[in-house]
Formats: sequence, C-alpha cells, structure tokens
Amino acid sequence: MAHDELFSDPATQLPEEKIVPAIETFRSQPLAARMRPRSLDEYVGQTHILGRDQLLRRAIEADRIQSLLFYGPPGTGKTSLAQIIARQTKSKFERLSGVESNVADMRRVLSAAANRLENTGASTILFIDEIHRFNKSQQDVLLPDVESGVIRLIGATTHNPFFFVNSPLVSRSQIFELRPLTEEDLFTLLRRALEDEERGLGYLKISAEEVALRHLARIADGDARKVLNSLEIAALTTAPDADGIIRITLAVAEQSIQKKAVVYDGDGDAHYDTISAFIKSMRGSDPDAALYWLAKMIHAGEDPRFIARRIVICAAEDVGLADPMALVLANAASSAAEFVGWPEARIPLAEATVYIATANKSNSAYKAIDAALEDVRSGRTFAVPEHLRDGHYAGSKRLGHGAGYQYAHDGKGHFVAQDYLGGERRYYEPTEQGVEKKIKERLEKWRAEFTKLREKK
Repeated sequence: MAHDELFSDPATQLPEEKIVPAIETFRSQPLAARMRPRSLDEYVGQTHILGRDQLLRRAIEADRIQSLLFYGPPGTGKTSLAQIIARQTKSKFERLSGVESNVADMRRVLSAAANRLENTGASTILFIDEIHRFNKSQQDVLLPDVESGVIRLIGATTHNPFFFVNSPLVSRSQIFELRPLTEEDLFTLLRRALEDEERGLGYLKISAEEVALRHLARIADGDARKVLNSLEIAALTTAPDADGIIRITLAVAEQSIQKKAVVYDGDGDAHYDTISAFIKSMRGSDPDAALYWLAKMIHAGEDPRFIARRIVICAAEDVGLADPMALVLANAASSAAEFVGWPEARIPLAEATVYIATANKSNSAYKAIDAALEDVRSGRTFAVPEHLRDGHYAGSKRLGHGAGYQYAHDGKGHFVAQDYLGGERRYYEPTEQGVEKKIKERLEKWRAEFTKLREKK
C-alpha cells in the first residue's frame, strides 16, 4: 500500500512522529510487492486479454466477472490482476493459498460468503493462489458454491489448468493465459520504479544507464518480479559516489541479476511444449531451431533417455524410408547417450538431431501402418489365405495349408506374383523423397504384376 493510501484518509492518519517509521516499514517490503499495479491503467503487459476492446477488461470494468482461471509463468501478473479486480469489484475479496490453506480454511470462507450473500446480498470473490496445489478432493469442495454463485472464483496457477484443475471447475470458469512480459514491458516497469518516489526508488538519487536497464529486462526472461527485485538489489548494494548518486552501470546490473533459470517444469507445460517444438523443428527441417530446443532441455536437466526416445520416434515417423539410416543413427545415439550420460550425451543427441532435421522426409510408413490398423479396428479383417498358412506341422497337408505357395526367391528378380492378403488393399504409398524414390519404382512394377494376377481370376 502506497504512502497516499496509508495516510490520505483523516480518520486513519497517523501522528507525524509515526509517519516516518510507517514509511520505513512499507519500504522494507520487496520492490516488486510495493510496485504492484493498482489499476488496469497501471497494469503492464497482457494486452491480448486486457486491451481496450478485450473481453476481460470490459468484464472487469463493468463488474461482470464470473469464475476465472489465470495461468502463466511466474512474474507475469496473475496475483496483481486478481488484486486489481478486487479493487474494482463490488464483491468482498477473500484470499487463500494452494500451498498454505486447507479444507477447514476453505469451508470457513465459503460459509462466510454464503451468510454474506443471504444477509446483505453481497457476493464474494475468492482468490486462490497456486490452485493447482489443491488435490482433487480439495478442489471438489469449491464446486457447489461456484455452481450456485455463492462465490466467484479466481484461481492462479503456473500449470495448465486443463491438466491440473478438475474438469468441473474448468468447465465453470473462463480461462486466460498470461504470457511472459516483453523486454519493453519490463523496461517500462524499471523506469517507473526509478521515478516513483512513494512506492519505488524515486526517493534515492539514482542514475541508471539505459544499457544496464536493458540488460536486466533481457535476462529477467519476462518475469516482472525478478527484474524489479534485481533493480532493488543493484540500488541498495551500490555505494553512492562523491556526489551522493547511486550509479547503476552495466557491470552493476550484471552482478545484480543471476543467470536466468530456464522455465522448465518436468511434468507441466514447459516439458511437453519444449519437446513438441523440438520434434516439429526436426520434422520441419530446421536444424538450428531443433538444436536450440535440445539445448534448453539439456540445460534444464531433462532425462537423456526421454530426448533419445523422441529422436528415435521422429526418425521412424518423419524421415522413414526416405533415409533409412536416420533410424539407425537415432538408435545408435540413444544407446550412446545412455552409455555415457550427461554432459557427453549432448554430442550423439545433437548429431542425431542435425541428421534427422536435414534428412529427406517421408511419413509414408507411419501413414501406412495407421491405415492398416484402422482397417483392423473397423472389423475389415481377412482370413489368412490357404497357401500362406503354416504347412510344417503334422496334418497340415490334410487341411491344405501351404498348398500352392510359391517361394519368392525362385522367381525372376526374387519376385513371384501371388495373393498375399486375400483381398485388395493399398496402405503404403511411397514418395519420391530420397531413397524412397527407388522403392517406389520397384513397387510400381510389382503392383502391376499383382494387378494382372487379380484380373486373371
């Protein structure tokens, strides 16, 4: 709460001798907490949901908020947005934490909300930070009151709610994804913090180089909390010069912000989104993009076996018979990576990644097996033709099994045209990519012979 909020109401004004200690107490809070936006006009970023004509902004301004779920990386403004809604709504604001709160806390708030609605007609907004931390049973406690309108729920989470929040809650809520702030957004926050004398660092004599602020904005990786706290560290740990000015240079900025930690949760969005981008980059023949996503997974400590498995799958699915060596190399890289472990595993994995990304592509085998599986699932099955059945056991000849079978190696070019299916189906359609072009040429000749055979019958 800012100085003007603390002392502007005469009924709550403190004696003069207590104002300075109160200000010092307020300034003991982290800069990121003091600089939280107080209105939509102060809020920076998320224009895709809070722009002038966007639904969420209109709903907030008109006090027509229903249950909401905000999700996105840390420091993108989820809690700040909930607090802004609390200031602008006509409802009572209650806050719980998915880490600290329990069912008893939830029932207390829900009971108070029900009484409030019945006695005064006032509704309640319940904000739950890190709602994904609640288990299924805890989340189920909320359902009746969300359904009946006793509370309007605002949940904040760094995890995709479609995976980590109960489906009934998801279906009753509007979901908004908050994105990492841009470097310009973060630069704006830094300048604002330096100029604000009440909530920010404006009470200090600070001269900050633009290149230093740009560095903080870049390294913070879209995290407003991180960038503001880094600025505060720089300001409070740098001694003033002879003129009493704290000078924040690039060197000071570099020391004040730690190496950014890659946002990567082992079981959440970052895990699956990154591997998805990795596979799609190899499929799309962009080795540079594929190497970047590989590097991100390596840096985050991903299991090399998980990466290797995806490389093997990509080699079979997306390169296929256009370059059969891709699967061989992928398997070799998988074995090598498991054998040597990190950090050397990065080398065979990178080799396989580049090979697959730059190889000729064909998904014909992948499409062929899926088409055949669909036939089997649909019930369009064939009995094994008599001449293809096993004729090696006693009594098989009496059943006619194997009779009339022609050994392919006895034919010209090691090929004999005979019925191998008991019907006509075509699943495999080779492309003209790489090695598969030659396969296509051979297969066209063989299929012509099969067609002649069927026409004779």
